[in-house]
Amino acid sequence: MAKNNGSREKNTVGRKAARAKKRRRKVILFGIELLVLAGILAWLWTNSKMDKIQTDEAFEAKNVKNEELTKETKDVLGEYTTIALFGLDNRDTNSYNSGNSDVIMVARIDKDTKEVRLVSVYRDTYLKMADLDNTEAYSKANAAYAVGGPQQAVRMLNTNLDLDIQEYVSFDFDAVAEAVDILGGVEVEITEEECVHLNNYCIETSEVTEKSYEPLPGAGTYNLNGVQAVSYGRIRYTAGDDFKRTERQRLVVNKMVEKALTSDITTINKLIDAVFPKIKTSLGKTEIASMAMDAFNYKMGENAGFPFNKENKVVDIAYQKADADCVVPVSLSANVKQLHDFLYGNTSYTVTDSVESISDEIIYRTGVNLGSVE
Repeated sequence: MAKNNGSREKNTVGRKAARAKKRRRKVILFGIELLVLAGILAWLWTNSKMDKIQTDEAFEAKNVKNEELTKETKDVLGEYTTIALFGLDNRDTNSYNSGNSDVIMVARIDKDTKEVRLVSVYRDTYLKMADLDNTEAYSKANAAYAVGGPQQAVRMLNTNLDLDIQEYVSFDFDAVAEAVDILGGVEVEITEEECVHLNNYCIETSEVTEKSYEPLPGAGTYNLNGVQAVSYGRIRYTAGDDFKRTERQRLVVNKMVEKALTSDITTINKLIDAVFPKIKTSLGKTEIASMAMDAFNYKMGENAGFPFNKENKVVDIAYQKADADCVVPVSLSANVKQLHDFLYGNTSYTVTDSVESISDEIIYRTGVNLGSVE
């Protein structure tokens, strides 16, 4: 009798263990199903957002690739993601394929630390336009986009700065204003002189973006709305001219990124829905999705303006058949070396023969070199 009871108890324990094991399998399978479903929903959500972006199908990386860089340089650059950012003055055309790029930035993202560094290339910098013949090849940097769209503009950066940028993002006034408004504004300290010019720029910016604003009463710290933030970034008639203007632009970008990184998912969703249709990029869905996954790990690092050492000078612009105020690098080769140190930590960088030749040509055409600057 005792033996039978023992057998029954063993059978009961066995059945309970089998049922528990079966339940565990069901839980695991259910968990896997949930993960798969979540993955599918995330994929569908991401693709629905990506479809809002104007993708530049005509832009091909092979057409802007810098073949003159050494393997050593390419290896160093490969440790980072480098993207060109163009802010367009396209008020007359409303096109992302042409117009002067009044904002030219190089964004460098460290793949390991996720640190982002920004360099503004001054729009009036006297450089070589990559696809023009030698008699008309030299002009202001912002003319490259107007001459040949984003491909020419990226080639211009690669050719003059020994870079190998293969992706770009273009945007206009409206995209920035919309983003700032959704983020709830950006806090900036304004001087009395800046206040006067900001209020003046707000009139036109408001008309272009069809957004409202309130004139600022004077110097102080304000939470700028979209129109005011864009207008602040357009100021160039104070001490520092265009150099200070690009500094303001980088400040606004930093403030926007800081706010975005602390925003909730609802705000981010609104930001994507409103801003994505107002930008154009060569980045594909895969690249954008990959960067989006790391977005909240990004941190803003140092920023700077290029050229670091410069001289203002009136220079003949051959293809425009006119003289123009330009920012002349002193010298280009020396500035490019400093740029590679700042962006990539390459303290012993040696410029390519091509950049050395462009540097010599700029000196010849402008008369500006290290010895001529006091």
